[in-house]
Amino acid sequence: MQFHNPTHIIFRSGSLHTLGQIVEDLHSVRPLLVTDEGIEKAGITKRVLSQVEGVPLFNAIEPNPKHSTVNRGGNLVRERNSDLIIGLGGGSVLDAAKAIALLGTNPGDIEDFEGREKYTNPPLPVLAVPTTCGTGSEVTWVAVITHTGRKFKMSIKGRRMYPTVALVDPDLLRTLPAQLVASTGLDALTHAVEAYTVKEATFITDVFAREALNLIFQSLEPAYKDIDGNAEARENLMKGSLLAGLAFGNSDVGAVHCLAEAVGSLYDTPHGVANSVLLPYVMEFNLPASTGRYADIARMAGIADGDDTAAAHKLITKIKDLSRSLSIPAFREIGIHEEAFPEIAQKSFENNSNPSNPREASVKDYIAILSRAYRD
Repeated sequence: MQFHNPTHIIFRSGSLHTLGQIVEDLHSVRPLLVTDEGIEKAGITKRVLSQVEGVPLFNAIEPNPKHSTVNRGGNLVRERNSDLIIGLGGGSVLDAAKAIALLGTNPGDIEDFEGREKYTNPPLPVLAVPTTCGTGSEVTWVAVITHTGRKFKMSIKGRRMYPTVALVDPDLLRTLPAQLVASTGLDALTHAVEAYTVKEATFITDVFAREALNLIFQSLEPAYKDIDGNAEARENLMKGSLLAGLAFGNSDVGAVHCLAEAVGSLYDTPHGVANSVLLPYVMEFNLPASTGRYADIARMAGIADGDDTAAAHKLITKIKDLSRSLSIPAFREIGIHEEAFPEIAQKSFENNSNPSNPREASVKDYIAILSRAYRD
């Protein structure tokens, strides 16, 4: 059993104003700010630029970041000889920032580094600033990048890819639209559920996953209803997201993510939405292997039933009800049709997290999960 996380974490409401000092402490003189247009429109980018004079901006990151976009960012880093990447945004931006940092010190394109420890030189340091409540990427060693030619989400992994610093400021959620609070919050819940139930879960990751589950169940609905006004819910939800990242970063994720990444690569469906929609149906499939663990989670969610099987079933119902209360679309409403199920299932089976799922899942099993979600 091992647990590793070298990221220096700063968690405090209002802490974004310390970013300039952090950049100075990291001895950076040529940082690059990686973000997206939505963050710029929300006015958050301006708050960073005011602290780091003259920092160039790469704001082209899209949901499910494309390999071609990352390669453009890598070329920019090389041209400017950048010495620090500041990632400001949700999971897509933070994953892209880590991938761009890798290209800053290694020749080639990002697709050349698919897999584990494929780089020669350590990536540039990354200062990760999450602006959603669902990524966890600020404390993980993985960047997930979509190869548009293959229509496949590549996982680029390495022990030197952890961000150097994670600056986690819950106040950055204040302008997050309710729809994104819902999908990214349920994404964090998925991280915690899978971290707690995959085969690689350990007693240390369980500590983080359990606290994440407690915090997310307690805070998600209040935060959805009033993310700007409810400081306690906002802070607890961000804390839950961070702890879930620490959990799955040292255990793994499972079949929910395998499916969500396949759907995202083919349909560009936002990752949080895909996870939110698919979570309860994968849980139904995993019940034979995970009843006890689901019963544990049920009790964290306030389900008092003493029978494990009954509690596990009630948990799945509760998560479906929670999704409806947060206006998460039904599977039929996200534009995926039955004829695509075999291809989605094949890509899910090929995902390198598939072996971690608590119950062995074949291509046929993935098709059955998709069909169940489609019928419901």
